[in-house]
Amino acid sequence: MSDLVLLEPPALVPISTETAMVRTLEFLTAGIRNPNTRRAYHAAIKRFAAWCRREGLTLEALSSPHVAAYIDELGKELEPASVKQHLAALKHWGDWLVTGHVLKVNPAHAVRGPRLQQQEGKTPVLEREQARALLSAIETDTVVGLRDRALISVMLFAFARVGAVVKMRVKDYEGAGTPQAAFLLHEKGGKFHRVPAHHQAAEAMEAYLEALGPSPAPKAPLFQSAPRRSGTLSGLPLGDRAALAMVKRRCQAAGLPESICNHSFRATGITLHQDAGGDLEAARQIAGHANVKTTQLYNRSGDKRRRGEVERVQL
Repeated sequence: MSDLVLLEPPALVPISTETAMVRTLEFLTAGIRNPNTRRAYHAAIKRFAAWCRREGLTLEALSSPHVAAYIDELGKELEPASVKQHLAALKHWGDWLVTGHVLKVNPAHAVRGPRLQQQEGKTPVLEREQARALLSAIETDTVVGLRDRALISVMLFAFARVGAVVKMRVKDYEGAGTPQAAFLLHEKGGKFHRVPAHHQAAEAMEAYLEALGPSPAPKAPLFQSAPRRSGTLSGLPLGDRAALAMVKRRCQAAGLPESICNHSFRATGITLHQDAGGDLEAARQIAGHANVKTTQLYNRSGDKRRRGEVERVQL
């Protein structure tokens, strides 16, 4: 539980410091199951606590104007989306303290966040040739290379989140060697999402499974970590941060922009699908989005069209 170090007692002094600390621990563990959300909310609470300490505010003295002033200050340093995430963390935390009888009212409840109107995503995407070059540059004579190629292929061709992919077990690649091959992705909230395997992703996956050896345990992590420079898999699941480090390393070796991240493959897959005339509703279903507007944020096909239109201006 090293990533859940709580606020220092001097940071916020409620009616009972111990009660507030215990309730905060419960919020960050029992109240939040997603590890990424937990890390983000923990960081938000720590940052707010540091601000309160500088302002000489105690937990019981907090009011909505205090939280609003803090949010205004955040807006000078962070993007609107990040500010909204910080505010969401404070609101949820405040609710948890109220229901735990630490506070009478939630001081963040009435605070409004910044307006955010996002028409298109900011995630960097790869061109078709870049994606092809990246996959081709990964060596296929090592189990680690096969793992990396398979992992990137699933994110790219299945429009999959890295968090869903790294949670997969061996048994979650279904129908290996058949036209019915599919990926069973572990989505947020304990949900599962089945996506048919693109033939290139299936080929990469089956080459990787063959390298794992005969009959790997069905419940074993599909994508396993590899101790540095060992060239062997540990049997333990690969984390999303380790996956990002791998992506950065592979992109650097292939001469691709350093801005490429795990999410770039989800956006690249959707964009290539739309470039090829794919149905947007079908893309939404493959990506597992609740709303087609979310899928549209990943579609960067319009970038090329706009560049082409701009170039029509001739002198």
